[in-house]
Amino acid sequence: MGLNSTIEGLPSGQIIQAVDGKLLGQQVGQQGFLLAKLDDLVNQVRANSVWPLTFGLACCAIEMMASGASRYDLARFGAEVFRASPRQADLMIVAGRVSQKMAPVLKQIYDQMPEPKWVIAMGACASTGNGIFNNYAIVQGVDELVPVDVYVPGCPPRPESLIYGIMQLQKKIRKSGRILEDDDE
Repeated sequence: MGLNSTIEGLPSGQIIQAVDGKLLGQQVGQQGFLLAKLDDLVNQVRANSVWPLTFGLACCAIEMMASGASRYDLARFGAEVFRASPRQADLMIVAGRVSQKMAPVLKQIYDQMPEPKWVIAMGACASTGNGIFNNYAIVQGVDELVPVDVYVPGCPPRPESLIYGIMQLQKKIRKSGRILEDDDE
């Protein structure tokens, strides 16, 4: 039994070979093995083991908590372990409006996260500040503080929307080209 027997839809004895980012299958004897670029394998593992940081600020946090419950089951996507420490997380889900007082705290927690790190802005308040909170006390979009990878719209967005946002982030992680990205560029 080779490594490829666990890949759905492949008969035993078939190998996969990556050529220019494309996967090609070839039939060989009973021995199977997997050939791929290291970047692709590492990005696949990263995409399927995202550990989110609990950073709920308002009503969107209730929907974020619901997405981790048994009904929606984020564990199917490798994101079941919500971390309380930024040093153990690689995904920050900013759920809700960010006040000016909370902005430096959010930035400090983001800076404490190890590389690579990603951010999802959940809800209209985190994405744009929302129209009803257009005042001096609310940050008009979390992208003013940290780089955002995925925006999840809604007020508040349903758990299905957050799960879809995590799936979009996983696609983005899989397509990223390099294992380690330099900050110098």
